[in-house]
Amino acid sequence: MGPAPRGAAEEPELMEPAVEGTSKKGKKESSKKRIATDCPVEGLLQPVKLSRAELYKEPTNEELNRLRETESLFHSSLLRLQVEELLKEVRLSEKKKERINAFLLEIKQRVMKVPSTPETELTDQAWLPDGVRVPLHQVPYTVKGSFHFLPPTHVTVVGSYLLDTCIRPDINVDVALTLPKEILQDKDALNQRYFRKRALYLAHLAHHLARDPLFGSVRFSYTKGCHLKPSLLLRPHGKDERLVTVRLHPCPPLDFFRPCRLLPSKNNVRSAWYRGQSLPGDGSPEPPTPHYNTWILQDVGLESHVQLLSTVLGSAGGLKDGVALLKVWLRQRELDKGLGGFSGFIVSMLVAFLTSTRKIHTTMSGYQVLRSVLQFLATTDLTVSGISLCLSSDPSLPALADFHQAFSVVFLDSSGRLNLCADVTASTYHQVQHEARLSMALLDRKVDDGFQLLLMTPKPMIRAFDHVLHLRPLSRLQAACHRMTLWPELQDHGGDYVSAALGPLTTLLEQGLGSRLHLLAHSRPPVSEWDINQDPPKHRDSGTLTLGLLLRPEGLTSVLELGPEADHPEAADFRQFWGSRSELRRFQDGTIREAVVWEADSLAQKRLIPHQVVTHLLALHADIPDACVHYVGGLLDSLIQGWKETSSTGEEALAAVVRCYDDLSRLLWGLEGLPLTVSAVQGAHPVLRYTEVFPPTAVQPALSFYKYLRERASLLPRIDKPCPAYVEPMTVVCHLEGSGQWPQEAEAIRRVRAAFQLRLAELLKQQHGLLCRAAATYTDVLKDGFVFRIRVAYQKEPQILREMRSPEGMISLRDTPASLQLERDTRQLPLLTSALHGLQQQHSAFSTVARLAKRWVRAQLLGDGLTDECLDLVAAALFLHPEPFTPPSCPQVGFLRFLYLVSTFDWRNNPLIVNLNNELTAEEQVEMRSSFLANRTRLPVLVIFTPQDRKSSVWTQDGPSPQILQQLMVLAAKALPVLEKQLMGPQGPGDIRTVFRPPLDMYDVLIRLSPRHIPRHRQAVDTPAASFCRGLLSKSGPSSLMPVLGYDPPQLYLTQLREAFGHLALFFYDPHGGEVIGVLWKPTSFKPQPFKASNTKGCVVVSQSEETLTVPNVEAILEDFTTLGEGLVQAVEARSERWAV
Repeated sequence: MGPAPRGAAEEPELMEPAVEGTSKKGKKESSKKRIATDCPVEGLLQPVKLSRAELYKEPTNEELNRLRETESLFHSSLLRLQVEELLKEVRLSEKKKERINAFLLEIKQRVMKVPSTPETELTDQAWLPDGVRVPLHQVPYTVKGSFHFLPPTHVTVVGSYLLDTCIRPDINVDVALTLPKEILQDKDALNQRYFRKRALYLAHLAHHLARDPLFGSVRFSYTKGCHLKPSLLLRPHGKDERLVTVRLHPCPPLDFFRPCRLLPSKNNVRSAWYRGQSLPGDGSPEPPTPHYNTWILQDVGLESHVQLLSTVLGSAGGLKDGVALLKVWLRQRELDKGLGGFSGFIVSMLVAFLTSTRKIHTTMSGYQVLRSVLQFLATTDLTVSGISLCLSSDPSLPALADFHQAFSVVFLDSSGRLNLCADVTASTYHQVQHEARLSMALLDRKVDDGFQLLLMTPKPMIRAFDHVLHLRPLSRLQAACHRMTLWPELQDHGGDYVSAALGPLTTLLEQGLGSRLHLLAHSRPPVSEWDINQDPPKHRDSGTLTLGLLLRPEGLTSVLELGPEADHPEAADFRQFWGSRSELRRFQDGTIREAVVWEADSLAQKRLIPHQVVTHLLALHADIPDACVHYVGGLLDSLIQGWKETSSTGEEALAAVVRCYDDLSRLLWGLEGLPLTVSAVQGAHPVLRYTEVFPPTAVQPALSFYKYLRERASLLPRIDKPCPAYVEPMTVVCHLEGSGQWPQEAEAIRRVRAAFQLRLAELLKQQHGLLCRAAATYTDVLKDGFVFRIRVAYQKEPQILREMRSPEGMISLRDTPASLQLERDTRQLPLLTSALHGLQQQHSAFSTVARLAKRWVRAQLLGDGLTDECLDLVAAALFLHPEPFTPPSCPQVGFLRFLYLVSTFDWRNNPLIVNLNNELTAEEQVEMRSSFLANRTRLPVLVIFTPQDRKSSVWTQDGPSPQILQQLMVLAAKALPVLEKQLMGPQGPGDIRTVFRPPLDMYDVLIRLSPRHIPRHRQAVDTPAASFCRGLLSKSGPSSLMPVLGYDPPQLYLTQLREAFGHLALFFYDPHGGEVIGVLWKPTSFKPQPFKASNTKGCVVVSQSEETLTVPNVEAILEDFTTLGEGLVQAVEARSERWAV
């Protein structure tokens, strides 16, 4: 499952009621199509009501044709509507096109009027005016050649605007300025001469255009992040400033440069010029400069590429729609940005290639084009077998193998000489492939929300990858290039050490992470624009290099890197790769191998082994110290760590409790002496499904904190001591076999169950020496320091509670609150616990994600409105229905997706279906959605369906209320961008607990509590520097006394407040160490009510218009707050005056 279509919630597809008119025709039409205006729930979608004649009217020819088109070109009518609406949103309107065309015409006229300059040497730039700088780093500065400015021979619009495939919101129009041949010289391809002339050409243009009042902004930027190819950005003046950005690209005449000099095997940057030193005189050739050559060829092919695309796309509207959809797909995944991005131009050329190979037909719809391209990307690895648009058999053209030697990804244009994917790294293409596979799997499932997940859900790196690391400052990569001897790459990239080091670094980390890694991606922030009077930004100023790691859960927690045997030749390579971390070890099978062992004791530490791998390899091979690697993977772990726990997030403690529970289960199964045998033992507590926020620890109470009651053999907390530690019993349901001896009346069954509880306690004490305390409905058992609450259950009891006897003696079955509660506690809750326990075995991160989610909700003081089971199921949905992502492998990314799901899901119009154990078929899920729509007004505001609960949403029946759910969505929507910005901040995350602190300014009254009487005080979001001793012995051992169970003064106080003042106010509290209770007065509380003797509680009598009324006595109520919490309450603060009457 994923977020449901927002459009459904924001723009209900309801037909507006016809406006009343005087004509009969108007009245007749209005009676045919109308909706119920008294919608029972605001914002709830309602079906359009049609008359019988309208409903069964024969379809027109146009409607039949559209149905046929939909059947052949789309897989559903809904998808067609969604695609059409999206295309309307991203396409330019005709009015805006007219204004843009007028602006382009003005630009052409002004460019052609820019005056020429006299010829000077390239190094003599004194002719440039003071108000403009050359938009290029001229290193080395000395270069041969001369330059003078002449107006361009042609001004041509190229790119997506001309093809009608550009998409909003950022409309960029590319304009090619063909340089006159008189400006260029034969050897301008050498040593950056062409790029220097190109930059000087733009600088002169910028100086003159900046003084023209037509332009509101004249700035420089890099073309696709390439620092050798600046472009000039022009924006209109006034209200149209945000309408369009026109990018001017100088380019050489078509046949000026000899193609044979720009092949990937040729060198055009001489080492003697670039390094200032000649190569050793051993006859070794100059290193090739394939990227440098490609950047020149890109300018040469600007016009020919747009002509090719214009021929292919032409009047084929479906192809254009497909290109637009693919651009949206790329943008949502952040794959099209900056140098090395998989741009919209590459996708357009890919559509042209698939059209030429007849894998795409011009009659296809945009959706079919999207599917075809994604299918091709998912199944074709261009890093291994490149493709070409060239149909020529000219033997002088280089082979694909020649391009594979020079580039990671190969896709040749129609000339056969230019690699369109020259700047795309292997990592980026593998990320594109990964996303294409996920998208195809999503489309093949044909789910209702597939469109929303595919094209409307953003996938920022921090939410798509398990771990993220930032390399900062970028200047360290310059040292890495020297350490890794990347001089040829630096020469090829014109000194761009970030691009030169990126490929070797990603290869290094992929090799080191090995089986732990599924995908490694990188992100370089796009270089910002700069004013024409400023120097261009340097490489180190371009921000931070960010790497994303998508991890494999099955290999993530291994602490051993196993190498070859010591006498194998590969052992030397292994030692060289791992350095001092490699050591010889003898294994149980007798072999002696090279191996690397990482330090990690807990599961939390094992999840962060990639951090150790990355920092070690970067320091060893790239001379990048730990201080320059900002690793973001476990920053949220501290929020669910217990007191004095710095290395574990509680999984080990939870596993210890589960092992203890398993032992107890075996004891119950083997009990002798019970009248009926045990048929099933099932856990029914969050601990037993690994989702308790803070797992219990084995306890042994210190008797000095208690008063011993001999007559009851019980402990009582002492008033003069701090509140003892909170001990919660863990519920276990023990089912007994069916028998004809069971009574058939509810009260008799309760009595028999009570007898079984007593007998159970006796047998456990006699046969296993366990400390037990029996009650009528449960038996508490102390085992290994943990307390389990065993409830005996009889499977037919809920059915007996449903039986209703009429006065005539007829028996009917009807659900009652008691039967529903018993059914939930003894059948549904154990089944849910079992299913989630199984989910934890499949996805080790589920436990921490669910616990972080519950910690955040409770920290916002909203925990009482959402049950444990409700939040556990929402967290489970992130793993069972992760689309368009993969299941999380670490808590951090899972928690971010939880916030996104909560804040964007359309809870009002869609159920959250959690397909536990994959029991539900697609048809059953469709049926459940239909049932939801039919019964929406009778269902709770938040609906969660599971295979065992397909109609009623039992886990949300008691909450949240619409107001609480709305507040939760608002808080999640605010917390998500704040947390993502912190985690992606290269300076470090700062205070990561910010989003967990509740907003207290919304409450009318704050009741501040004394930490002395808060037993879970150390679990607070901001861990107190000092707290009170809670009466636990440091070493647990056998105890002869049952600890005090469930004693939490703030919760008991909260119960009293709600009983006494629940009709006037709402109370909010964080049970995990919260020091504040927030109070919100109900809006209806302060409306004067008629005086009644039975309704004077907390009220004062007033007279208005000779009528006796009652209103709340706020001052007295606040005093009662203090009185009820005497000793617990420190202060009561009235935060607003809204209650004044």
